[in-house]
Amino acid sequence: MANDSIQKTFAVAMALCIVCAVVVSSAAVILRPTQQANKLLDLKTNILASAGLLQAGVDIETQFEQISARIVDLETGLFTQKFDGQAFDQRKASKDPALSTALTSDEDIAKIKRRANYATVYVVEGQQGVDKIILPIKGYGLWSTMYGFLALEADLQTVAGIGFYQHAETPGLGGEIDNPKWKSSWVGKQAYNNNELVLSVLKGKADLSRPGSESQIDGLAGATLTTRGVNNLVQYWLGEQGFAPLISHLKTGEA
Repeated sequence: MANDSIQKTFAVAMALCIVCAVVVSSAAVILRPTQQANKLLDLKTNILASAGLLQAGVDIETQFEQISARIVDLETGLFTQKFDGQAFDQRKASKDPALSTALTSDEDIAKIKRRANYATVYVVEGQQGVDKIILPIKGYGLWSTMYGFLALEADLQTVAGIGFYQHAETPGLGGEIDNPKWKSSWVGKQAYNNNELVLSVLKGKADLSRPGSESQIDGLAGATLTTRGVNNLVQYWLGEQGFAPLISHLKTGEA
């Protein structure tokens, strides 16, 4: 067979494709444990950061030892042992009809379509009980579903921090949800007042001279739909379909 024949060219191309496929597949299999470990490490980093607990230069795993992952039944607002807090995949569960609930248009203010019946929350225990609780949140912005965490202090009504670890909002506009200055403006704000949800994200700026500003977050300039999306997800996840029942039970010691 001539070196420049169509058959030989095709055979060489096929052999090269097979070799490349084997190399890529092998690399994917070999690197998968490392990728999964890095993904988990990144998640733990974001959890710590959202609660204001992240310390530069300190091993992440060591810092995370103060946090326990617990599963809450969102229907009852009570902790459950039904799933392993470290292994439960809330995103996957939200797509499983057996483990999730379809939301009506009136219920679905965060535009998530389905809500998992169970959620993983992260608890920092103190001498008097819960020192901080870190809640997973998600909701649709302008271009994407925003995934993050919102943390509450020991009183279960003061915001300890917020952070988003995945989204595709517009850089410089909606993408400012990653801006440290904007995130720091959440710290100390009141999420609840006498068990009533009062935290909100405004379209504009809060007037600090007026009553109620202690529970208001400035909106993002030029990012009305992202701002609205953040407000909606806060209203949903801190509301009755989200974590409000859990927080109520924790306050009374019933969780």
